[in-house]
Amino acid sequence: RRFESQYPTPLGMSYNSYLIRAGKIAVADTIDVRCTDRWLAHLDEELGAEQPDYLIVHHMEPDHSANIEVFMERYPKAVLVATAKAIAMLPQFFGGNKWPDRVLAVKENDTLDLDGLTLRFILAPMIHWPEVMMTYIPELKTLLSADAFGKFGANEFEDDWVSEARRYYINIVGKYGTQVQTLLRKVSSLDIDTIMPLHGPVLDGNLSNYIGLYDTWSSYRPETEGVLVAYASVYGGTAECAARLADILRGRGVETVLFDLCRGDMSEAVGQAFRMSRMVLATVTYDGGVFTPMVDFINHLAAKTYRGRKVGFIENGSWAPVAARMMMKQMEPMRDIEFVAPFVTIRSRMDENTITQLEALADAILA
Repeated sequence: RRFESQYPTPLGMSYNSYLIRAGKIAVADTIDVRCTDRWLAHLDEELGAEQPDYLIVHHMEPDHSANIEVFMERYPKAVLVATAKAIAMLPQFFGGNKWPDRVLAVKENDTLDLDGLTLRFILAPMIHWPEVMMTYIPELKTLLSADAFGKFGANEFEDDWVSEARRYYINIVGKYGTQVQTLLRKVSSLDIDTIMPLHGPVLDGNLSNYIGLYDTWSSYRPETEGVLVAYASVYGGTAECAARLADILRGRGVETVLFDLCRGDMSEAVGQAFRMSRMVLATVTYDGGVFTPMVDFINHLAAKTYRGRKVGFIENGSWAPVAARMMMKQMEPMRDIEFVAPFVTIRSRMDENTITQLEALADAILA
């Protein structure tokens, strides 16, 4: 229901494990503990009496590593292949040094011969843990990409890949754009026809579209020229004002997303903030500060390294409005943020003067 106990997944979640069969057999990653029985049944169906030679561990996060111990006990001749940092993490999850003679630490560009297929390992630190690696199979022109190029949603559902991959990337990996850029440079010289992530569908055909989106997201460039109007309202006055601004912007032909931070999914709001080139934040003054849902939203943006955008403000206060200045102060540490003046102030509800202010704000945010 909630990935990492925080991100809503109304269409579920996929946890992918891959069987690589040549003269020797490798299994790439295990599975979340909630899927153990189903995963083992799939292995039995595919392997029959055969025994895998290797377990390739791309990522030690428990949604992929939880069944390492089960696998190693079930297949006592298999060798675990991972980065040195991943191997160092094994005792943290499984206790002790359980397989001292059955682990193989690999480095950048090391290869493993499966007697017909070659596994070439590519280190991908901080995408989004420090021990992560990927595997390139040149004979198949295939990249096993760990968490990169993943998305929310179980594979049996067809949905908009871009929107759920964006929400996944920004919220899970978004802080590590510099590291993603480094990885994209590493793999740019590879001949890739297929990308196999740990979450979401196998990608083939038009890979330049997926890679291009990752380049945009990890460079913190806007994906869309448009405005996110994100609001947090108590009794509806601020919501009405935000909606009027959205109408003004749409009337000028500008793509605009209106988002209720009190009721909507925070991870979707963060994804939309990164998608759009501009943003207006609208909220009430609450306990002499900023209404909590807006504080939470700005904290999420900061955690994911929001940067390089134009931002305007709408504040509401029945007797002492201060929210705009306090939101601006909260965002000041963010890089390359252009704050738009003037901000709009309302007292409880909009009036005729408010419309004039909103038109001026629209002029400024679009300038």
